[in-house]
Amino acid sequence: MNFFLETLRVIALLLYYLLESLVFLVVPRPKKNVSGEIVLITGAASGIGRCLSIKFARLGATLVLWDINQEGLKETVRLARENGAARVHCYICDCSKRQDVYNVADQVKKEVGDVNILVNNAGIVTGKTFIDSPDSLVEKTMEVNTMAHFWTYKAFLPAMIATNHGHLVSIASSAGLCGVTRLSDYCASKFAAVGFAESIDVEMRSLGKTGIKTTIVCPYIINTGMFDGVKTKWPHVLPVLDPEYVAEKIVTAVRQNQEMLLIPRILYVLFALKGILPVKAAVLLLDYFGAFNLMDTFKGRPKKD
Repeated sequence: MNFFLETLRVIALLLYYLLESLVFLVVPRPKKNVSGEIVLITGAASGIGRCLSIKFARLGATLVLWDINQEGLKETVRLARENGAARVHCYICDCSKRQDVYNVADQVKKEVGDVNILVNNAGIVTGKTFIDSPDSLVEKTMEVNTMAHFWTYKAFLPAMIATNHGHLVSIASSAGLCGVTRLSDYCASKFAAVGFAESIDVEMRSLGKTGIKTTIVCPYIINTGMFDGVKTKWPHVLPVLDPEYVAEKIVTAVRQNQEMLLIPRILYVLFALKGILPVKAAVLLLDYFGAFNLMDTFKGRPKKD
């Protein structure tokens, strides 16, 4: 195809996709049925992982729940069954360890079957300045928040490719789209998670595997205890988010094959501005919205005795 025809084709498709997006702002996208699908959720013992487990249970999905917290995992299983889950399977898995992921993944394939929807949700946060962050915690942050995604994709993506059917969900963060003080390792891990998920999405499209969908989730702070103590500067504009609300948005995005989900909606505007404004102007906005002092009151999830 020559340059002129290719350019015309791209312009026409750009206009079509823009119009399609505007229509979907008014008319809800159709939702796919996830009943009977095998949904694997990492970090399922608490927080967003538990909320997602319950919501997928109500939709009739077969649940595969991973975490290192056995007691929390048992409680999630109980709640999932109370909410209609017919099949729930839980496994103790340290997602930061590659071989552990591969071993448990093999167990899942034998005992449950091929995973259809993979939700990489497990995450940790250090909450210290870069200089004060111990090397071991920096490495752990990257292993859990980023490298675990590589190992779970390696384990479950081949079956999705073989059937051209599946959904890859990356629970990233708004901190994966801009830098925040005292979150250098966390931001780095979430930036990497976003880039990795986008790259795999493009790779699947280039292979013609259009039946494999990707949803990247970038929420602001969620009230799960992970960021306990953090106070947002303008709560009416950027509120600390309710886990139930976020989980409902994520499940809806998955069912509608939405590629990118930013919560709350104002983040779409802020990150669009970040991409076009001069650096000093973008930094000014970050300061205005509290990125410089967001973590000053950070305590984190209380450690059990």
